[in-house]
Amino acid sequence: MRRIVSPNSQPMFSSSSSSLSGSTPTPTPTTTSTSMTETVNGSHLFNISGYSLLKGIGIGKCVASNTFTAGGYSWEIYFYPDGKNVQDNATYVSLFIVLASEGTDVRALFELKLLDQSGKERHKVHNQFDSGPYTIRSRGSMWGYSHFFKRTDLETPDYLKDDCLKVYCRVGVVRSYTEGPEIYSIAVPPSNVGRNWGHLFETGKGTYVNFEVVGETFAAHSEGHSSGPSQRDNEGGEPRSRGRRSSWRDNGGGSGSRGTKLSRRRTSTLSRRRTQGPSTPSNEDENNQLGQFLAEQRKLLFGVFFFFLFLFLFFCLFVFLVFW
Repeated sequence: MRRIVSPNSQPMFSSSSSSLSGSTPTPTPTTTSTSMTETVNGSHLFNISGYSLLKGIGIGKCVASNTFTAGGYSWEIYFYPDGKNVQDNATYVSLFIVLASEGTDVRALFELKLLDQSGKERHKVHNQFDSGPYTIRSRGSMWGYSHFFKRTDLETPDYLKDDCLKVYCRVGVVRSYTEGPEIYSIAVPPSNVGRNWGHLFETGKGTYVNFEVVGETFAAHSEGHSSGPSQRDNEGGEPRSRGRRSSWRDNGGGSGSRGTKLSRRRTSTLSRRRTQGPSTPSNEDENNQLGQFLAEQRKLLFGVFFFFLFLFLFFCLFVFLVFW
């Protein structure tokens, strides 16, 4: 039998293939960060008293202000009454801002202002905040003007009052940093499970299982429950639990103080592990006692096993005799 295919027929898997090729890709997670650039500003007012006595101090000699802080760096103002350079010929006074602390390539904005003391607000200002940052290369580098102001203009009553000049300085240090998602670290307190278990065996508070051995009851704790402070009530100090207490009773033979021995050994073992670490020759006796206790437990388990084995064999014999 021939198979006839129509010319307009579509491939069998065309729809599924197109759905696979047109599937939406899984979006990848995108993280963000932001570069922040800002200025940290500081200012200082430098009073220069006794100006007339400073005249003739010499070209290249200056008086300095106290150190002030701006943007994490220390700065000073240098005032040259006779000018900084010889070629100025004492015609101009010079004024500079100097980096007084350690620093390399400190980018900053500066403003120097000789205050008008007449109240006319006609201050002599040199402002770099509008023109962009200037880079101070190292300690001792300075920014300012050799020809800051003519001495003849400075010595007028508008700027020189009571033989005193007032110079205002502003510094803005440029600082850049990147902000991103904050990462928090949580300090995990050291485990105190050994101390908690020792307290549990001594007091019986916070227990979930009670064992009764030869008429004596001692407490135990489920390791799946937390005994930390967050699980305790504010008043009673009992841990919160939605479960019920369980009990286990053993009426078989053995020493009547086995529960007490178990509690004491468990507590001392936990305390020793917390303080001393692994077993050493100094606690060999305690290890021997623990081994003896485990041997007693094995004997008890073997006794229970053979008891149930005897019951099983007796049951099989009874069935054989009755139904044979």
